[in-house]
Amino acid sequence: MRIILQRVSEASVTVDGRVTGEIGPGLLLLLGIEDADTDEDIEWLCQKVIKMRIFSDEEGKMNLSVKDTGGGLLVVSQFTLHASTKKGNRPSFMGAARPEYAVPMYEKFVQALGALAGQGVATGEFGANMKVRLLNDGPVTIFIDSKNRE
Repeated sequence: MRIILQRVSEASVTVDGRVTGEIGPGLLLLLGIEDADTDEDIEWLCQKVIKMRIFSDEEGKMNLSVKDTGGGLLVVSQFTLHASTKKGNRPSFMGAARPEYAVPMYEKFVQALGALAGQGVATGEFGANMKVRLLNDGPVTIFIDSKNRE
């Protein structure tokens, strides 16, 4: 399971002209799922996201988590995070999970994240052509891979 985590001042997702999810200050998470992902990956990644200290404290140091600040959470499915670019110039997405596996894992992730955060989680629409709008704060952008726990 892979995530691009972005600290944002605001973010929203639009599908077919309607907003499906939006937040003010908080985290935008682009989530990629592969067949090897398990409930353990969900638990580890959700804990990591909720506890990630990337918001400024009163001294201006990145010392607070999204839970500490009460910031919003927006999760957008992003199968392209599992792109392989080894051959040629056209990426292969064979590493991304098929929808029949990815959708339930995506839903479990959103539910687990909301439970840990103690709040609702805004989302895009799995498999849809989404327009993601964000105002990156910092910018702070972090890549996390549950299979490569550095």
